[in-house]
Amino acid sequence: MRDWNPALYTCFEDERTRPAVELLARVPLQAAQGVFDLGCGPGNSTELLVRRFPQASVVGTDNSPAMLEAARSRLPQVRFELSDIRTWQAEAADLIYANASLQWLPGHDTLLPRLFGMLAPGGVLAVQMPDNLDEPSHRLMRETAADARWAALIGDAATLRARILPADAYYDLLAPGAASVDIWRTTYHHRMGSPADIVQWLRGTGLKPFVDALPAPLQAEFLHDYEQRIGHAYSRRADGSRLLAFPRLFIVAQRGA
Repeated sequence: MRDWNPALYTCFEDERTRPAVELLARVPLQAAQGVFDLGCGPGNSTELLVRRFPQASVVGTDNSPAMLEAARSRLPQVRFELSDIRTWQAEAADLIYANASLQWLPGHDTLLPRLFGMLAPGGVLAVQMPDNLDEPSHRLMRETAADARWAALIGDAATLRARILPADAYYDLLAPGAASVDIWRTTYHHRMGSPADIVQWLRGTGLKPFVDALPAPLQAEFLHDYEQRIGHAYSRRADGSRLLAFPRLFIVAQRGA
């Protein structure tokens, strides 16, 4: 998959940052020293951590050089590292924070306990993940990708992003070693001006592996087809806008002392 596009990602920065704010608000720490932002992207979530814990050593990690460059420009005083969450390691972290990053990775039955095990006593693992694979936005990605014009190039669209686990499964994975596990699900309804705006939002994230698999001439054709489907699925509201429903799962688990 090609590198991420920070400019495209930040087109809807306020909407993308809102879940990060709400996740951090539920972190039960008054102070922290070692704070890690896994999958930090362009640094919008890292900036929240720096503000919340000004005395902490905050480190942002990502596997995208382009995203890290944007993050360093935004927060030159913060350390950012190129790394893969699947092999990333830390010792005695006070806060491991992963906003909209872990959904791209398989094997959550081992990944989440591994990350939780890196916490210091009393430390917190805070995770937010889109839970939208059954929404029209993502179902229509798969349906469009199944068209004969590009199915062979994209392959099995269902494998491009693994499904996250049910909420109770995450509870069972983390509860045995936790002082507390807080899990909730929120569905945001983002006001979008047009079907094209919905497609623009999704090009920065969910659509990326679909579009990256196609040569440039076919990318525009794919996106046009997908936009037509989106226009039918998300009807015009009373004020002319469209509402993009976007469910997200939140997990805040604090390790026992």
